[in-house]
Amino acid sequence: MPQPASARRNRMTVALLLSVFVGMVGLSFASVPLYRLFCAATGYGGTTQRVDAPADRVADAVVTVRFDADTSPDLAWEFRPIQREIKLHPGEQREIFYRAINRSNEPITATATYNVTPAKAGIYFDKLQCFCFNEQHLAPGESQDMGVVFFVDPDILSDPGTRDVRTITLSYTMFRARGPDRPNTAAAAAPQPVKTVN
Repeated sequence: MPQPASARRNRMTVALLLSVFVGMVGLSFASVPLYRLFCAATGYGGTTQRVDAPADRVADAVVTVRFDADTSPDLAWEFRPIQREIKLHPGEQREIFYRAINRSNEPITATATYNVTPAKAGIYFDKLQCFCFNEQHLAPGESQDMGVVFFVDPDILSDPGTRDVRTITLSYTMFRARGPDRPNTAAAAAPQPVKTVN
């Protein structure tokens, strides 16, 4: 016996609503990684770029790069840049260090988030190596100098939106990593040995 048209419409409506619901849940899970990809590709929000090769030229102009650090309230680390600022030519590769000291009586693994200001300079701030690419593990009282190898893309000088930028601030915030605390041997560290703070 054929079903009434209203019953078929009700089933189609339920199926459509269920499809919309499943699609919305799927998009909510995909939104964070898609947003991160968008920021990485465009420099949106001051997101820096990760590159594999140094710049192919060095400009005559000089820019100042300042370094800033912050630590999450639940992380018992001291975290600061060793140098507060440097001057460099766009395209010139430089390495600077941040120092982290575990002030707690337990081993802790942490990870860093980062951005630059002004945000419009993010797409031109290129990192070759960075401690922020990996989690960092410190034993109680341990200190480590962690490196960042970077350059400012010379194209920052020819982009009408950024050619006025002569000062860039690179900021990191260190957070306790999720999951079990574990050592990370891939960290970019300074050439000197790790020191223990008494």
